[in-house]
Amino acid sequence: MQWFSGKRHAGKLARVVWEGGNGKGLEGTSPVPYFIRRGATGEGPSNWYLACCLSYYSLSYRDLEEMMEERGLTIDHTTIYRWVQHSAPELEKRCRPHLKACNDSWRVDETYMKIKKPWMYLYQAVDSEGNTLEFLLSPTRDAEAAKRFFVTALRRLTCSVAQASAIEQQGDQSIGREKPKATRPLPRVINVDKHAAYPKAIADLKASGVLPESVELRQVKDLNNLVEQDHRFMKRLVKPGLGFFSFETAWRTLRGYEAMNMMRKGQRQGVEKGDIRCQVTYIATLFGVAV
Repeated sequence: MQWFSGKRHAGKLARVVWEGGNGKGLEGTSPVPYFIRRGATGEGPSNWYLACCLSYYSLSYRDLEEMMEERGLTIDHTTIYRWVQHSAPELEKRCRPHLKACNDSWRVDETYMKIKKPWMYLYQAVDSEGNTLEFLLSPTRDAEAAKRFFVTALRRLTCSVAQASAIEQQGDQSIGREKPKATRPLPRVINVDKHAAYPKAIADLKASGVLPESVELRQVKDLNNLVEQDHRFMKRLVKPGLGFFSFETAWRTLRGYEAMNMMRKGQRQGVEKGDIRCQVTYIATLFGVAV
């Protein structure tokens, strides 16, 4: 089995999907991967596969078009773009309830991204072990944007507890043997850089009772190296596609990028870091595709 020419990293994931663990393909010796052929013929929801490839490796839509053509399947890059817009947010939504627990030390920072002409800002938060907590794309970089990000992260914390409880009550055993559980506690300390918006945002949230008074705000730039690694990962994925042309399409695509980044870091329950085969099986199960 040959690698996709010039795209060895993407070939790693594609090779697993192609071989299906037995070297014969996921459905006999079909010349087109089973997941892709089902989506192309309308037999099932498998467009998530290309969305995952784009979100996992530094590829453009035209790169994926060429990769599929090498496997005997003609798919226009605009079709792949539409699949990403549809599947990336759904992937992130379905993965959320199955995240591993994070700790109470938050590292928060933002980075810039150009969307068409204006600069936008991607807020990201990780814990002290580098696990992704939350992310938010914002058109502004001020105290109101910081408050909105913290409120989103705290609301997601409440939702994760509720989702975990609901799934456990339903006895969901479709993803591994571990039952989903609450993914994070309330923050004990929030580390940020020297940007003036953060102290004001934290003070307002404490005054309104959203954040407990016991939460410590720490402004130590060097401790944010972990979240800056996530910034670099996001920019590496965005660069081959030459940027975004609207806020809505950027946000939908970034949700897929972040979902696959969390999987790459081993944040899914029952899916270890670096286990590509298990990751493929996990995503296929999320979308109801038999492996």
